[in-house]
Amino acid sequence: MKVDATVVTGGLGDFADDAVTAEKAGYDAVWASETQHDPAVMITLAATRTEAVTLGTAITVAFARTPMTTAMTANDLHLVTGGRYALGLGTQIKPHVTKRFSMPWSEPARRMHEYIRAVRAIWDAWATGERLDFRGDFYTHTLMTPFFSPGPNAFGNPPIHLAGVGPRMTAVAGEVADGFMAHAFSTERYLHEVTLPALHQGFETAGRDGSGFEFSATALIATGNTEEEFEESIRDVRRQVAFYGSTPAYHPVLELHGWGDLARELNTLSKRAARDPAQWEAMGEAVDDEVLHTIAIVAEPDEVGPALERRFGGVAQRIPLYAPRGSQTDRWGPALAHLQALP
Repeated sequence: MKVDATVVTGGLGDFADDAVTAEKAGYDAVWASETQHDPAVMITLAATRTEAVTLGTAITVAFARTPMTTAMTANDLHLVTGGRYALGLGTQIKPHVTKRFSMPWSEPARRMHEYIRAVRAIWDAWATGERLDFRGDFYTHTLMTPFFSPGPNAFGNPPIHLAGVGPRMTAVAGEVADGFMAHAFSTERYLHEVTLPALHQGFETAGRDGSGFEFSATALIATGNTEEEFEESIRDVRRQVAFYGSTPAYHPVLELHGWGDLARELNTLSKRAARDPAQWEAMGEAVDDEVLHTIAIVAEPDEVGPALERRFGGVAQRIPLYAPRGSQTDRWGPALAHLQALP
């Protein structure tokens, strides 16, 4: 079992520091998320200070970029890291794509399917020198002169991992990606009743047997080395559950368990929070213990690893944990050792 570190927030230097810490602790990969900084810059900085750990994006917002810009950046990062880069793609949600990035949004699953095929077509043109001729419903790439081609990458092409929640995007991963990154806002029931069947449907559609495909499964985790840390972690995770649960794209997870009313309540509270920040606290309080324990893993540090094994054992090839910074280095240590001992 590969165990990775995911960095969600922090400065550019923080990510490089976390990557160094994670590599020394024995993590297999470090993933940068696209929040306050461009993940490509974060990966570049970390590449100069690490030697062996895989560096990837979880995620790069695909629809904020064209396939050409993504193909070029990923190609460069694979060179900069010496072949240690993994391209993690995701859609983000419609309001961010249209209102924050001012980019088009339509048919996200079908668009992503074409997007990944376009990226691969561009890489193939660079590698072979053959004419670029990709024509799709959303993207067209038909111009690539030698002056603009970087040529073959000495390390080949980076793997493409696709993030998703719903069954259609999950099936796309099974059809055209090298790996799937399951969202932390999930449950064991959702994993087995929705995610895995959709992924295998994608394999079947594409005529793939799934060999070499990497399933990356993560969970929201509340833990702590002291009672105070534990309680603070539970409050933080409760708010995380509320935040994700307020987003319509994630409502199917709650609805599967009969918690549709909670989903709608959280969505309403999130709209009020735009005017009254105190509502964010109320959102967390709306998540009761049953919901919290079904979605998240709430356990002492020594029990986090076994809990993750029970949920994802025999299913996942990779399990990301949050970046090991400060006291979290000790907090995640037992889970790291337990999971890496698994086949």
